[in-house]
Amino acid sequence: MEHGDVRPPRRRRRSCVIMSIATVLLLIVVVVVLALTLSQKADNLKRTFIARCEKFQGYDCQKIWVAFEQAHVGRDPCNVPMEAYDPLFAEAPFKPACNRMMFWSKTKDVVHDFTENRDCFLTLEDTLLGSVLDGLTWCGKKGSSETFSSGCPGWKDCEKNPVRSFWNGASTAFADVACGDVTAMLNGSITTPFSPTSTFASIEVKRFNSMRVESLNVVLVTRKNAVTNCTNASLRNLQEELDDGIKYNCTEVAESQVLDCSSDPEKPCGACW
Repeated sequence: MEHGDVRPPRRRRRSCVIMSIATVLLLIVVVVVLALTLSQKADNLKRTFIARCEKFQGYDCQKIWVAFEQAHVGRDPCNVPMEAYDPLFAEAPFKPACNRMMFWSKTKDVVHDFTENRDCFLTLEDTLLGSVLDGLTWCGKKGSSETFSSGCPGWKDCEKNPVRSFWNGASTAFADVACGDVTAMLNGSITTPFSPTSTFASIEVKRFNSMRVESLNVVLVTRKNAVTNCTNASLRNLQEELDDGIKYNCTEVAESQVLDCSSDPEKPCGACW
């Protein structure tokens, strides 16, 4: 060593090495924890799916899960068409429930409070697949063999996201088996109870076939601040959308009356509106 040269202190060099190792270890821990968290969320999704499915008798829930995964696993989460779920719908088909099928738009809480307490009507969310996937989020990733429940596109982020495609396909299949007297619970507290962009308008009503459906009974749920009634222009559009031969009826019913009826098992369903 020549005079004038300065050797870096050994302690400082050792500290740098230790800090580098610690940083690398921290990154490894973060990656492992993140991977375990994502895996745990996927496992939770499967457990929820299977647990809900097993409430319905006569189905092979593991087989239904496999059909569900085949629809989206390994796919671009913005390129999952409705048709991808056809094998799932074949595995757990929607069955006709004539005179009991209930459709809804912007009334989810009210209608499900009613169907949970009374056995008069059946909504899409009361069927096996509707019940199993209600409120859940899922997607796949291109090149991956896993199902994810986070980091997935939202409903409006892309048209062919896996959740939106499932519900559009399920709504189509559910409406296809509608028969007899069909009921629809619509929101009388908004200016357009029959919105052309709603699932009910854009998919379900268009699938009602006069060979199977005899009538559509609209229950227009109102509150004190009701802004519409059965003469609403959008409801006239609804009548025009129906197949010739399907009868139409609309009844304005206070939300409080629906809620009271749902909590009174002694009251006949026909007297609720």
